[in-house]
Amino acid sequence: MRGIATRIYEVATNSKAAGQAALAIDKVLSDAAVEAVYREGKALDLTDKTLIQAGDSVAITGTTKVLETATAFFGREITAPNGLLLVQENREIILTNRALNGRDVGDIHDHANVDTRHGVFLTAVKRMGLELPVLNKLVLKTGDELHFTGSSADLNRVQPKIGYKITAAAVTDFIFFGIGMLIGMLIGLIQFKIWGVPISIGSGGGCLLSGLLFGWLRSVHPRFAALPVGASNFLRDFGLAVFVGIVGIGAGPQALVAIEKYGLTLFFLGVGVTLIPQIITFFFSYFVLRIKNPIEALACVAGGRSANPAFAALLVKAGNATPVVSFTVTYAVANVFLTLWGPVIVGIITKNVGP
Repeated sequence: MRGIATRIYEVATNSKAAGQAALAIDKVLSDAAVEAVYREGKALDLTDKTLIQAGDSVAITGTTKVLETATAFFGREITAPNGLLLVQENREIILTNRALNGRDVGDIHDHANVDTRHGVFLTAVKRMGLELPVLNKLVLKTGDELHFTGSSADLNRVQPKIGYKITAAAVTDFIFFGIGMLIGMLIGLIQFKIWGVPISIGSGGGCLLSGLLFGWLRSVHPRFAALPVGASNFLRDFGLAVFVGIVGIGAGPQALVAIEKYGLTLFFLGVGVTLIPQIITFFFSYFVLRIKNPIEALACVAGGRSANPAFAALLVKAGNATPVVSFTVTYAVANVFLTLWGPVIVGIITKNVGP
């Protein structure tokens, strides 16, 4: 948690701030900045060269750690003057400046010119949708989503040196999604042969591969593929519910017929075939592949079995997007192999069946 606040101080006659320019004060405070100056009840036109005088009321925005000690620098803390309005903006900027790639937050902070960074505060960092702790040793990567707080003028000053901002409009980029689906369907039309057996991954497999590619593009360039969170959650939950319903409706009658014909033995064998490989896979992932996060290990198992209901349950239990990456990759690989090897195995068996 990194608190950013604004407080008002009355500049005392013998304070260190009296007679200093606003930018000089920003350099001394480092993690705080002068946002407004009131003199005789009127707000001054604040610039970097504005001189602070004894008796002025000064609005300071910064980290709570710095503000706690600001009284010794300015004077006593007072209530805000009537009519004081300070607008602070929260802006999300995608890091594209390669000069900042691979550098940690503390290093960038210490080497950045105060003329550039004053009045701008880093409040959050997200990577692939996951929020990272804002620590001095956090290494930034190209494509990271950086959340800043500051005035519009200050943010406009630093934004070109970092990257581009994400639009806050809650709209859906249908063009991006439409192009992705079109490319996926075209991939699904591709046919080739393995050992004389015609193979095609179909529109489902093609859209899956296209979705992985376009999802990666979205993670690197979030200005594309805007999709409101509510719409995304609805599509995910509704899609999983429809999938489970269709599978149940299609498989239920056949399962009852098979149980009536072969008894409960077939049912328990099916339970064993379903559960035993997953249990073995989980412990193999945990102890051999060293996937120590159990949520990620279970997501790998669910993806490998193309188990959408299991994925939905993991999302609910985790309460965040941790399972998404592990499930998506293994789900894609499993579906591609299932699509490719299913017809191959059927074709091989068919060709080798005796008259």
